[in-house]
Amino acid sequence: MPDTTADTPAAHPPPTGTARLTPRVIVRQLNQHVVGQDDAKKVLAVAAYNHLRRRQTSAESGVRLAKNNVLLIGPSGSGKTLMCETLGRILGVPFVSADATGLTQTRFIGEALEAVLQRLVDAADGDFALAERGIVFLDEVDKLKAAPGESRASNGEAVQHALLRAMEGSLVRLRALDTSHWLDTTGILFICGGAFVGLEEVMESNRSYGFISAGGGDDRAILDRLNARIKPTDLFAFGLIPEFTGRLPVVARLDALDRDTLIRIMTEPADALYRQYQAMFAAEGVRLDIAERVFEELADLALEYRTGARGLRGLFEELVTPVLYVIPDQPEVRQVAFTSVYTGPTITRGPPRGGA
Repeated sequence: MPDTTADTPAAHPPPTGTARLTPRVIVRQLNQHVVGQDDAKKVLAVAAYNHLRRRQTSAESGVRLAKNNVLLIGPSGSGKTLMCETLGRILGVPFVSADATGLTQTRFIGEALEAVLQRLVDAADGDFALAERGIVFLDEVDKLKAAPGESRASNGEAVQHALLRAMEGSLVRLRALDTSHWLDTTGILFICGGAFVGLEEVMESNRSYGFISAGGGDDRAILDRLNARIKPTDLFAFGLIPEFTGRLPVVARLDALDRDTLIRIMTEPADALYRQYQAMFAAEGVRLDIAERVFEELADLALEYRTGARGLRGLFEELVTPVLYVIPDQPEVRQVAFTSVYTGPTITRGPPRGGA
């Protein structure tokens, strides 16, 4: 479910079968945890596969392969962070996330970037070689746009410049705990994300001179895809500097989540919210049942609040917290059933749990 922002170290060493990962296999594993966004999954899976193969292919061919960092564009709560975090677990590499806007709020941008990379090393349990194959996700890079007249525009542009060398590949000195180590970022996959509100309008205005027309023998589907593609010039016009955009050659778009997708997010993934709360109740010896209508109402509320999947956990927590508060002190409660968000739960009681 797309609402995770915390750093979660991947399992080390890489999971069994990592050497056999292909883009199709990566997408299949992403599907177990992330609902929807099929096109973005394919783009990210190919980028991840190339990330895995890049060093080996360069060594075998003698040709230095450039790094393909990724830009994910989609509204808040559409799954950008979760997709990247899940990808890190699939690849068996450490993963960290950070908000690019946080880098603009510090006086020393280089030190802030160093802190992000230090967290990557920490996620790798101090293994620098593993950290150098990790994933760094920088969210809200759209807030770094160099928009004239904004008080932090120049600082946002400075952050873009500061990220260039690390994203392309360079040695960064980490000075944590009175020690000094150099981290090579050449093999680190940087994935940037943002909502990019207003980009559609920029693309529309650019189409007057960037639209590709169809001829008699042309494939309409291919032309439509080319015309819908986000071009570097669109990102320049939006406010990102050309050098920064050039470090993000792979671009994937995530759609806003509709009602059906939000319902699926709560119920289908291996670690879906419903499964999580069922496990919490089961740990107390209580069965939790939630009717389909409840998920529909929660999805409607998330759409009304415009929080995407990010707000589902909070809504779920509001639903079950009153019951979770009393269950530990009421061992006779055996089952809790919800039929609507707007009515109280039905509580079934029986012999005290655990024979108490």
